[in-house]
Amino acid sequence: MLENFVSRGMIVDYAIHEKDASENGIQNPHFHVLCPIRPLNPDGSWGNKQRREYILDKHGNRISDGKGDYEFKAVPTNDWGSPERLEAWRQAWADLCNIKFGEKGLPERIDHRSYARQGIEQIPTVHEGPAVRQMEARGIATDKGSLNRLIRATNQKLREIARRIKEIMTGLAEIKEKLSELESPALATLLQQYLEQCNSGAWSQKARLGNLKEFSHLILMLEERGIVMLADFESYMKSYQEKSTAMTAALNAKSDRMKELNELIRFAGEFKRLTPIYEEWNSIRFKKARDKYKAEHEREINLFLLAKRKLDADAPDHKLPVKDWQKELDKLTTEYETESAQLKPIRDELKELYRIKSKLGPFLREAAQDKNNETRKENYAQEEESH
Repeated sequence: MLENFVSRGMIVDYAIHEKDASENGIQNPHFHVLCPIRPLNPDGSWGNKQRREYILDKHGNRISDGKGDYEFKAVPTNDWGSPERLEAWRQAWADLCNIKFGEKGLPERIDHRSYARQGIEQIPTVHEGPAVRQMEARGIATDKGSLNRLIRATNQKLREIARRIKEIMTGLAEIKEKLSELESPALATLLQQYLEQCNSGAWSQKARLGNLKEFSHLILMLEERGIVMLADFESYMKSYQEKSTAMTAALNAKSDRMKELNELIRFAGEFKRLTPIYEEWNSIRFKKARDKYKAEHEREINLFLLAKRKLDADAPDHKLPVKDWQKELDKLTTEYETESAQLKPIRDELKELYRIKSKLGPFLREAAQDKNNETRKENYAQEEESH
């Protein structure tokens, strides 16, 4: 509530419903959240949900609507009612539930997306309501209950069909991979073609010697890594790409958290330093003296309020765990430096692999073209035989 709603300036009213049990004895605890999307003004009055943004002509003048007013479009004053914000709230709730499931060792997980967005082909059941559930519990079949039983049975069949299709597609992928390995050309052959092409344009013995050294370097590099076929090279390169992507993502996450911790520590220092000034201003009862003090310390008071807003989400009680933040920051900094050093050789290796791939590119395209031509010839021959 605090992080997703109150920290944005929203008022939250919520109710927790904990029924003992529902149909078939399955517990159904849940809660309802009511949040107005109209903001509050500093004086406590309601603000506007949206504002007018007048449409201007090419000269920058307002355009009359012919009814005594001007054409305009309504622009929301905040994003509280936007589909994107609702999506973020739904995902935050799903993430929170899944974290708790993990902490308790439960296998269950929830997803805030619809079945269609998840790619799950499933028919939704209809809402039964308490009256229908009571009748079903007494053994009285209802139209809605019968429909839901049919839907559940159909969904079970759909899941079984999806499982079998997945098994078939996995098998086809494995067969395709094995076939590609059998058809994969030897890298030594491609490199030999590369050397011959380089030498065809070389006008001196020195240039040919340089080409031979480059060829030997590439062959030695591939042998050291156990790479013989093109499929081996692509698999090796893919593994390094995946390592680089995963480590880069982890470093980015650490970097974001380090920036957040630095900001929290900085604002904690400002909060502590400026608290006496704020409390002094807040203790002045007479408006004239209060306004005078604020004018003299306006920058400090505004900075204090900014620090307070920044800290409220992480420390709403203002018991600032600065030592814990600093300890976490130091730990993340050490990990970041270590992992950055580990990532460098992986990126260097990828750079070398991309260099080799760029040299072999023309020959790979030529081999693929030859293969396509052979396939077309075979298909044509088969058609001729059938006629």
